[in-house]
Amino acid sequence: MRDTYLENKLHILQAGRRLIAQKGFTGVGLSEILTAAEVPKGSFYHYFGSKERYGLELIEQYVAEYLQALDRMFDAHASNANARERLLRYWGHWLETQCCEMLEHKCLVVKLSAEVADLSDDMRVALHTGTNAFIARIAAVIAEGIADASLHTVLAPERTAQMLYQMWLGASLLSKLSRDRVALDAAMDVTRCVLVGP
Repeated sequence: MRDTYLENKLHILQAGRRLIAQKGFTGVGLSEILTAAEVPKGSFYHYFGSKERYGLELIEQYVAEYLQALDRMFDAHASNANARERLLRYWGHWLETQCCEMLEHKCLVVKLSAEVADLSDDMRVALHTGTNAFIARIAAVIAEGIADASLHTVLAPERTAQMLYQMWLGASLLSKLSRDRVALDAAMDVTRCVLVGP
């Protein structure tokens, strides 16, 4: 085991995340998580209390990590790019990570939203809160783009961000069904048209 309570907890979350990214929340049994984490059942309940609580904390951890990644990707000083370029880089990253076979990069929002919405209200709320935070970050960069003149002033930041995020979620689901990148490539084409310059 790890040295501290938080390290142990994080280890159990990370061990199950890959399994859940592959099979979904209900498709992964507690015994699979325990085996992957190499912890006894009692330890799991010591840290989480229930599988639902585990799922909630997994989502919260994912949201926190995703927001940190967005902040890094959208940091104007670090990237030396205007807002439009940063936004297109973000959507390009989405396209490439959702097309690849590496499960650790798969979006848990795409994987879990439909599955847990009716299963757990706490998990549903955590996903909803997280996606609202993602959309707010995107909207802020759209507003920056209007201010730095890399995006057209006709764009409404909040509505545009919401529409784009919803489109990419849908495209990701369609891509899972077709097992190709056609829907994601189409989403990228539309995104380039929507994020039009002045």
